[in-house]
This record gives sequence, C-alpha cells and structure tokens, in this order.
Amino acid sequence: MLKKTLPFLLLTILIGCASQSEPKISLSENVSPEDIKIHISFLAADELNGREAGTSDEAKAANYIADYFRDFGLEPAGDDRTFFQEFTINTALLNNPHASEGDTTGEKRLSKNVVGLLQGTGDSDEVIIIGAHYDHLGYGDFGSLYRGDVKRIHNGADDNASGTAGVLELAQYFSENRPATDLLFIAFSGEEMGLLGSAHYANNPTIELENALAMINMDMIGRMNEEKKLIIFGNGTAEKWIEINTSANTDSLDLDLVEDGTGASDHTSFYYKNIPVLHYFTDTHSDYHRPSDDTEYINFNGIALSLHHLVRVIVQLDELDKSDMEFIAVAGEQRQSMRLEGPTLGVLPDYGFDGKGMKISGTNDGGAAANAGLQGGDIIIRLGGEELEDIYGYMGALNKLKKGQLTTVTVLRDGEELTLDLQL
Repeated sequence: MLKKTLPFLLLTILIGCASQSEPKISLSENVSPEDIKIHISFLAADELNGREAGTSDEAKAANYIADYFRDFGLEPAGDDRTFFQEFTINTALLNNPHASEGDTTGEKRLSKNVVGLLQGTGDSDEVIIIGAHYDHLGYGDFGSLYRGDVKRIHNGADDNASGTAGVLELAQYFSENRPATDLLFIAFSGEEMGLLGSAHYANNPTIELENALAMINMDMIGRMNEEKKLIIFGNGTAEKWIEINTSANTDSLDLDLVEDGTGASDHTSFYYKNIPVLHYFTDTHSDYHRPSDDTEYINFNGIALSLHHLVRVIVQLDELDKSDMEFIAVAGEQRQSMRLEGPTLGVLPDYGFDGKGMKISGTNDGGAAANAGLQGGDIIIRLGGEELEDIYGYMGALNKLKKGQLTTVTVLRDGEELTLDLQL
C-alpha cells in the first residue's frame, strides 16, 4: 500500500538524528521538556486531589485533556460526537473481588475516557492507537502502599501524569506533522481500579478495532535514570517490533525490549483484542503508589527522549499496513491484573527482568522484605515453599499467604540460593 510521506522537515530531522553518534534532541519545538512540565504540574497538583476515577477532580483533568485535544485540531471520538466516553464504576467490586455487577453495597460512579481522532492524510481506514491513563489514587483509599496514619494526597506525577503528558505532546506534534495513517488518542480513566476505562473502550470502541495497526501505551515514563534506560513491553506481539524499536533508537537509549504483551496497564485490554501492543515504561521506584510521587522528582528531559523514540516508531508504522503487523500471541501465563488481596513484602519489582523468578530492584524500609534481609538485585525464586516462574507467580503465591504469617523466601543472590525467614 502506497502512503503519502510526512513533510520534508520531519524526514530531515530523522535523517539528521540518525547520522550522529550522539544525536541532539531534534524534536524539541513540539515535544519539549518545558511543555511536559506544564502538563504534569497541572495534573499532579494538590488542587486535583489525586485524580481518583469518578470524582470531580478526575473531571477537571478530563476537561483539561479535552481542551488541548480541541486546540490541536483533533476530532471528538467519544460518545455522541464529544471527546468523552462515559462508563460506570461499581466500587463494591473494588472492595470485594467476588462481588457481582448487581451488588449494591458500594457506590456507583460515572467516569470517562477522553478520546480524540487525528485524521491522516492518506485514504486508508487503518489507525494507530496511542494512550495513557490519567486517573490516580486520590487519597489512597485503595491501592496505596503508604502506611501512615494521616490520609495524604497521592498526586501520581509519574503514575500517570507523565504518560498523559506524553499523549498531549504527541497529539500536538502529529497535528503539526500529520501522518498518512489516522491516530486515535485516548486518555483512560479507571486504570488504578483494574483497567476499567481501557476495558470499556476495547469492548465498546468508537472506531473499528480490526483497523488498528497497533496500540501504544505510556504508563510511568517520568523517572528515566542516568543510563537512559527505557523498558518497552510487547515486542513479541508483532514480528517487526524489535526491528522498529531498535532502528528508532537514535538517542542512545538503554533499551530493554520485553516480549510480554500483557501486564497491569491499559495495553493489556487491547492485547486481548488481538492487536499488537507496546508499553513504554521507565521502571518503578520507591515513590510508587505513595504520596511522594510528586512533580519535583520527574525527569522531564527523560520523558522527551522517550517521546522522541515513540515519534520515530510511529513514523515507521505510518509506512506499514495490517499485513506487516500481524498479531502474535506471546506464549506464557498472562493476566489482566496483578491485584494483591493479601500481605505485601515491600519490594520494588524489576519489570524488565524476563528470567525465571521475580527480580527486585530494591526494598522499602521497614517492610517485610527489608526486615528479612532481601536486597536490590535479588531474584525471588521461592515464596512460602512455592516455586515462582515470574511476577505473576509471585503475586499468586503472595495472595495465598496471610498478614502476620511466618514463612520463608528463597532468593538467588550472586548466583547462589539463599533462604531467609520472612515475617509478613
């Protein structure tokens, strides 16, 4: 299929970047750390009270996103020719995983996705979906890892004001450098409550999902380290992903290309619709799901670098069609969520690790793991006597244990097995 090319300026930018051993950031006019900071500073401000799904503060964030979509010339692609797609949250299901949709013990909330379409210059019906969730934990009534006595706002600067800023920056960039392929931009809500918004969209799409070339998700892209590490999940879901992501790396990023197309973020909802997916992620940290996930800790230049890579990925996708991007189901156990119903260890998983067991990048002071002597770099291979294949096995084993229980944990440390006593 012959498609129109992007403007000469964009091609010049990309060629110039590829020709340098240490390329300069060349997309800064439209994908800039300054604009990223503006978006995150608004979304993660105390005034939005943590953007909990189904609240008036979520609505303020949704209106902010929709206003920018409108300014960038995107077409409303939600319900009834608006930018919003509404869905209902039954909070009874959050507190009791065995509850049914008809359970009336909880609160019913109206939440909304924000959806905008950028028409491409070509005549194809194909579309690339670009998304991120914009909700967070509010005051931490659910999902929080904070154990203080006083409720505090969970601003979610990295999780996921960072990804939402990415959606806005890409919408602006491509509105001024329009590709041939249509781009559908979605800001999801309800992700923190179990991928509710993306699942609702995937089951009630406003476009034909069979026309989707790919879905690209940004969740926690705000903490790129000094080594410029960028983890990209989903590389096994289409044959061309590795080649595309590698050739797009003209900024000398330390790419960790993971095959798995599922996980606890919104791309999973599209994976189960047989759509190739990617998930951009700069790794977890000690402020994850805590009140300390604030704007002051964000690496704005790092977000810009992640978005520059993503621009180059989309430019390459724009030259492909459905026959080039056939969906591949990645082998292995896949789960839509990793909800913990029991105790926690207080560890930071290394989500880029794809070996046997679950590697950790650190522990939380005073947590069960730290008290037992676990260290960053340990690979948990056995918990409570149960062998672990991966992070999903870890979550399953942990959910079988009880708070206060005395058990053991076995780790690989420097290639040697070490079994430690563990008080949950």
